[in-house]
Amino acid sequence: MRRDKLLSFYSYFSAVSSGMSFFLSSTLAVLMFAGMQLYKQNLAGTEWMTIFGGFIGSLLFSLMLTAVGNFETYLFGKQFQTKLFPEVVFCLLIAMFASGLVHRVCITTCVIFSLVDLYYINKVSQSTYSPPVATVVPAKLKRK
Repeated sequence: MRRDKLLSFYSYFSAVSSGMSFFLSSTLAVLMFAGMQLYKQNLAGTEWMTIFGGFIGSLLFSLMLTAVGNFETYLFGKQFQTKLFPEVVFCLLIAMFASGLVHRVCITTCVIFSLVDLYYINKVSQSTYSPPVATVVPAKLKRK
């Protein structure tokens, strides 16, 4: 009985609409940017913190890409896809700019972490949304 309540709890919060996802991801992106600016001195203080600043910049990239993708889905319908140019490049440039306001090394680590994020986002997207590919098995010919 307890397991059923837990499953219903997770299924209730498992998915939101495109409009709500846009709102949540854009709000978190603004908060992430504000946090980066608020703790700019701490993030630029040591080597490890500059790497962490780039990681935060890559999280900002992921949140902005999610916001842009959900906004386009909300406007143009579920069949619309986010493309490499201009959406991904635009979000990457904004994340690089935000990381550059913290430290120059944050830009480099932001690009590296963002490309890794983009690879895994694409991998999950392909497994979720791509149609199954039918394989054609050639028939064996019988000799007379």
